[in-house]
Amino acid sequence: MPSFLSKKTSSSLTIIQGVLLATPLIFTLILVTLINFLNAAEPKSIEKSELNFAEYKTPNLTLVDKIDKNGESFFSESQKKEIGTIIHNYLMENPTILNQVGELLAQRQYAELEVKRKEIMNTYKDEILNSPMDFVLGEKDSDITIVEYFDYNCGWCKRAFKEIIKLTASDSKIRVVLKELPIFGKHSEQAAFAAMAARQQGKYWDYHTALMNAEQVDADNIFKIAERVGIDIKKLKFEMANPKYATAVKNTRSIAMALGIEGTPGFIIDGKVNPGFLPLTQLKAAIAEVRKSGCKFC
Repeated sequence: MPSFLSKKTSSSLTIIQGVLLATPLIFTLILVTLINFLNAAEPKSIEKSELNFAEYKTPNLTLVDKIDKNGESFFSESQKKEIGTIIHNYLMENPTILNQVGELLAQRQYAELEVKRKEIMNTYKDEILNSPMDFVLGEKDSDITIVEYFDYNCGWCKRAFKEIIKLTASDSKIRVVLKELPIFGKHSEQAAFAAMAARQQGKYWDYHTALMNAEQVDADNIFKIAERVGIDIKKLKFEMANPKYATAVKNTRSIAMALGIEGTPGFIIDGKVNPGFLPLTQLKAAIAEVRKSGCKFC
């Protein structure tokens, strides 16, 4: 055991394990250093941004003092090689430590995401809940508001649509904000513009329902479906050209991405983001839980 680390092997290994679990960033930097030595590579300055840890903060441990803000080590070359050997041997003997570090890092990243989500929701609450560009099911005095992000070419969104219909039919005190989030290409985007434009003819819900019941939405049937529900196609196409619809979709997409909603469907229930499909039982359970203390993001 190198003298500059410790005279007691067991004590040093305990410290190493503690550092690995307590500070994933330091662990990552050490691993990068180790890889450089194993590959006989030249020492390289590592920017935090390269590791996606730009905002990650670590405790003020002794080992932190050995690394400057640019990730450059103050250890000598021989010391770094010895550290690399120690870490390598320890990980080979205790491979499950990598899983523990990964799980801890995931937990911390999720906690950070939740903090950011709360900040974004507080900032854009009115845009999320009361945008005039969104169609809303239910009454303003409803005690629960559900926000749904969807795409007309999303199979799970079509299933979610049926669950929402059942939910609102069984509970008249629920308000549902429908947010167009086309993520499956230009046909999905065109369908979103068409649906929003259909509101000018009072046909949004009929058109929305027909699009959700269609197996697939493409350039051929977007207007055929619209015509089938009684929409004036000439007026619809003219209205779709209004740039406000593209702007609305862009704003919705930006907020959704900031909230970590990268796919559809996605739901917000009382400020909690629920990515993915929610069956009726889960929707009812979530609503019942919110009603115990009252909805704060409604």
